[in-house]
Amino acid sequence: MDTDALTADVLRELRTPRPYPVLSLTMPTHRAAPENAQDPVRLRNLVAEASHRLEADAQVGREVRAALRAQLERAAAEVDPRGALDSLLVLATTEEYQIWRLPRVAPERVVFSDTFLTRNLVAAKAQTRPFRVLTLAADHATLWLGTRDGIRSEETGGFPLTAPQEPPNPQREERIGDTPSTFSDEETRTFFRDVDDKLRTVLADDPRPLYLMGLAPALALLDEVGTASGAAAGRVTKGAPADLPPAEVLRELGPALAEGARQAAAEVASRLDRARGTHAFAGGLDEVWAAVREGRAGLVAVEEHFRAVVRVTDEHLEPVDEGTTRSTDDRVREDIVDELVESALDAGADVVFVEDGSLTDHGRIAAALRY
Repeated sequence: MDTDALTADVLRELRTPRPYPVLSLTMPTHRAAPENAQDPVRLRNLVAEASHRLEADAQVGREVRAALRAQLERAAAEVDPRGALDSLLVLATTEEYQIWRLPRVAPERVVFSDTFLTRNLVAAKAQTRPFRVLTLAADHATLWLGTRDGIRSEETGGFPLTAPQEPPNPQREERIGDTPSTFSDEETRTFFRDVDDKLRTVLADDPRPLYLMGLAPALALLDEVGTASGAAAGRVTKGAPADLPPAEVLRELGPALAEGARQAAAEVASRLDRARGTHAFAGGLDEVWAAVREGRAGLVAVEEHFRAVVRVTDEHLEPVDEGTTRSTDDRVREDIVDELVESALDAGADVVFVEDGSLTDHGRIAAALRY
């Protein structure tokens, strides 16, 4: 699965306590050859490590051990390196397994607990800047889920929607083709009200920036009959959008996405500037970590590829020597940035990833504080 499949409901289910042990395995992967040739070997090594640790765990009975190992081996056999992104996350219990591909580097880890490890998954989703696109015609509406890595149609909340078929009407057939008169029909208005109702429900359940694509009269009618379109981050005027393949939708949306990203970056910079002016600002990993732990961070901005390995000592973060891992010191956190991002989101903070180099003066991570 990709990170756009991570909804609030899915995350809640992943965090539900289960009988010990549940397994979380993470490892960095490579998107292309020849580097990705090493990924299957690293995965086999981690699977072997997990098996050895299960054998040595006195809390795990023989039947549970065999069932969990079988699920892990099935998952490993299913992993296809040709579809790899930047990390792999394998989650397994005695009854099931899940495979997640992450567009963000995660360290090599094998974790046994009573819940799944979600920090790398949550941080990866935040970094992808997920969005939705509604492509709209007089008789059809498709909802798309998108990230910077791609876009796919979404079958949820009643989408895709098709207007009810009417008996043949020669006069109406002359008007089909999305001409302005089409959008004055009461049947079309009723259909668009249905689109608006379902769109509001989807956005309430899983909020993401929304982009609209369709003829100007179609988008104007959606504005007129409903409210969901009012918060759209961008619009693209395009004829026959229902016929576009995913790659074409993403290409047509490119300028609007770029403008949306520019406006978002400007808003983040403005919020951080205001925070500095009111002495409600934290800069650097240790300061931001403390603010997040105390629930004071309202906005956390992180450079795209910022990673840090630290040691947690007396509630502070200390840099460690290169090559230090959790296996040699259990106070070491190899994915502290992902852990911080997850904690910030759980506390209701906004988390945004910004261009590398934009926070150099603040240790590559900064926060605007609530108080």
